[in-house]
Amino acid sequence: MDAVEGFNSLPAARLSDDLRACCAAPGWGAAIVAGRPYPDRAAIIAVADAAARALTWDEVLVAMAAHPRIGERAAGESREAAWSRHEQSAAAPGDDGAALIEANRAYEERFGHVFLIFASGRTQAEIVAAARERLANDEATERAIVTGELGKIALLRLERVLDALR
Repeated sequence: MDAVEGFNSLPAARLSDDLRACCAAPGWGAAIVAGRPYPDRAAIIAVADAAARALTWDEVLVAMAAHPRIGERAAGESREAAWSRHEQSAAAPGDDGAALIEANRAYEERFGHVFLIFASGRTQAEIVAAARERLANDEATERAIVTGELGKIALLRLERVLDALR
């Protein structure tokens, strides 16, 4: 059985749990489950991408609540926590830890929520620079960026779910 067949045949409750680990916004996972069966991997990714782009700000806030502050180690043994630790491995406090802590503080003070960024493959210095740059955004611009970053994180995690079904 290939990944797509496995994805299509998973019980809805199990798939919903897997998708919640990718993105905690319930509507995102529900849209993907409702679209089954999928003809191929690209179709799954396309629906997931569209669902991420369609999230309301309230749904984005729900999803962000499941993300630790960038640079902080996610607690717990859940799949989501393990993925978060892996994704943020380069952002772990190091030589520039004080700058990351300050960037997080300034961002949260400015926007009222954690700084969310697709951290995979980025250095701590790149993350700090992005946080500082995004402080200049207005609320609408930043919400669009956050939604996009959340979508990238969710799609990366969905790829992992699909890879595990091979």
